[in-house]
Amino acid sequence: MRGYGVVGGPRYASDMSAVPRSQKSAGRFRRMLDRLSSSQEDLESEELREDTETTGCIRIGDCQDRQIVTVTGTLRTVTLRPRAGVPALEAELFDGSAALDVVWLGRRSIVGIEPGRKLIASGRVSMSRGRRVLFNPKYELRPLGRE
Repeated sequence: MRGYGVVGGPRYASDMSAVPRSQKSAGRFRRMLDRLSSSQEDLESEELREDTETTGCIRIGDCQDRQIVTVTGTLRTVTLRPRAGVPALEAELFDGSAALDVVWLGRRSIVGIEPGRKLIASGRVSMSRGRRVLFNPKYELRPLGRE
């Protein structure tokens, strides 16, 4: 009896998957449901982590003491805080993985450095009181919104 195949066997390669189709669609549904039930902060953090990957920067959470890095993120806070009697503009940069303090010594303000602004900063990371800090980094302001 030539020409006859195995009865009841898989017909297509896609049917040979180890995961049943019902579980695959449940996985997609679960991911969609998780995304809908996530908080706004979680969604923003995920977006910032993706932005870090697309710009080719290192994640702040992966930065080590004394390492030269290029990081990107959103400024959460900007404050004027004197250090050793010298004015210092401090900003907290967040990329979805961790936060880093960016400090410009001798500056009272910098045009464009404001909360909510995205930027790319480069310099040597140091640790101060258990926090990562970039002093006087090179920086590039990112466009506001979706420009």
